[in-house]
Amino acid sequence: MDLATGCQATLPLGLAAHRTYNFLPDEDQTLLKILCTATIALTATSAPALDDAHWHLANKAIEQGISYLRTTQKPNGSWSSEPGPAITAMAATVMLEHHAVPIDDFQVMRAINYILSQAQEDGGIYNGFLANYNTAICLTALSHVNGRTDVALVVKKAQKFLIQLQWADQTDPDGVAVGPSHPWFGGAGYGSHGRPDLSNTQIMLQGLRDSGIACDHPAFQRALVFIERCQSTASNDRFAYLLKQDGGFIYSTSIDKNHIGVPESKANPEMIDEAKQGRPVSGLRSYGSMTYAGFKSYLYARLSQDDPRVVAARQWIGQNYTLDRNPGMPENLQKHGLYYMYMAMGRALDAWGVTHITTSDGQSHDWENDLVAALVHRQHTDGSWVNNADRWMEGDPNLVTCYALIALLSATR
Repeated sequence: MDLATGCQATLPLGLAAHRTYNFLPDEDQTLLKILCTATIALTATSAPALDDAHWHLANKAIEQGISYLRTTQKPNGSWSSEPGPAITAMAATVMLEHHAVPIDDFQVMRAINYILSQAQEDGGIYNGFLANYNTAICLTALSHVNGRTDVALVVKKAQKFLIQLQWADQTDPDGVAVGPSHPWFGGAGYGSHGRPDLSNTQIMLQGLRDSGIACDHPAFQRALVFIERCQSTASNDRFAYLLKQDGGFIYSTSIDKNHIGVPESKANPEMIDEAKQGRPVSGLRSYGSMTYAGFKSYLYARLSQDDPRVVAARQWIGQNYTLDRNPGMPENLQKHGLYYMYMAMGRALDAWGVTHITTSDGQSHDWENDLVAALVHRQHTDGSWVNNADRWMEGDPNLVTCYALIALLSATR
């Protein structure tokens, strides 16, 4: 455990100091508890801005959301298992992170056992596809379960599996070695053969961090290379000339495996066709969900708050702050990925540790109260959330309810 860097203070979100983390070496348990306690103490003295009214609204919404999820769990313990166990893992995570749900809750344990049933011989936790996505999200859920040697073993193997999936030293589909100068280096994708993207990369880091991997691990350092190449800054060593240098983030350094090194932003969908037809691509736009994901990843990797990359991302967030839409997306796509954005926003700003955001007009905004208000307003009477703009699976109320609950839990921590 490297205490000098402070990396092991990056603990699984929602984990209490009194728990034992069986996926860590025995000699680290006492130090880990001390670090947890110190982190909690710092949080308690940082004058949280969430007011009583919004705190009560948030907790009522969380309870209603969890009640909804309890009605949609399948007999085998899963939720929306078509893409694999990831949505089940999210549901288990939000229940375990909520103070009112005991760790031995029957439905939670049924979900955990379902997740374990999806563990593969290679160490991944998935069902045929989306290996990185499923494994990483399952790691976050399993990191909350203690006292079970079977869980500890699966966690260890899944960590190793994720790290091996990360693009570094393999060869791309063209047979080119993926070294530090390659646009895929440090990134993670949905599987071992597809191109990496920022969404999968931040999900990988979330799972590794939550399960106890230190921020100075080579996987984090490699990921920083890929993440910076998705950021719209002059320091981007591969794509600065193609991006609007506003400090935000795009989706990927490559459209797909057939267009390696041609970056993609979901906020510029028309440019994909341009690139595939061999025409120039320029001015790729940053957008909210990926900017919060990149910002959060920088903080998880323990970059300092005055690091130029962090400052640039923070400035983009202030200049584009809104909860009405996924900022940066075109007018006709502004609701696409909205709840993913809420989840990434909550986790990122919770990690940042500052309760107010100053926007370009000089106004100070309490992001916790704003996020709670936005989500409470959008919750359905049955306790669920769903996005009518159902791109990226946001038409699935189980998934979107989990996104919303993760965001609310981040705002009320």
